[in-house]
Amino acid sequence: MRTRTAHVLAGGALAMMAFCTSAATTAAAAEESEVSVSPEVAYPGSTVRVSTAVCGPDVGYAKGQAEAGGQINLLESDREGELAGEFTVPDDTKGGIYNITVKCPPRTRVETTIEVAHRPSGAVHSGFGGATGTNFTQIAIGSALIAGAAAGGLVMMRRRAAGDPA
Repeated sequence: MRTRTAHVLAGGALAMMAFCTSAATTAAAAEESEVSVSPEVAYPGSTVRVSTAVCGPDVGYAKGQAEAGGQINLLESDREGELAGEFTVPDDTKGGIYNITVKCPPRTRVETTIEVAHRPSGAVHSGFGGATGTNFTQIAIGSALIAGAAAGGLVMMRRRAAGDPA
């Protein structure tokens, strides 16, 4: 019994260490980029906001270049010391990871990436009905399974009530 408890506690401690290490690594990776992109995953045709505070409070303008969208003009935003701009991902952009470069005067250059994903085309097949019509075979099988589960539950309830109180 003691061995089992020791194994459970050791496993729990290892899981907590792995979780804490993963969280610290993720936080460090998130802080590395000095350019914020929203949303981080965009679709063709969507508008993407790029912002940064790396240029400093005295700079009112910066230029950016997005591989998946062209030139970005970053101007002063609502937040003090932050520059922000937007670009639109072209409709013909293929899915993938694209670089975004921001240049602030006199010689500051920072980079980040954005992921472009494709929207699904056509109907989404997710269960019964709607997009693909009605499949009576699937409905009959599903109904039979539900009826069987209900009957099994009723039998179990009657056995417990009539016999063993366990």
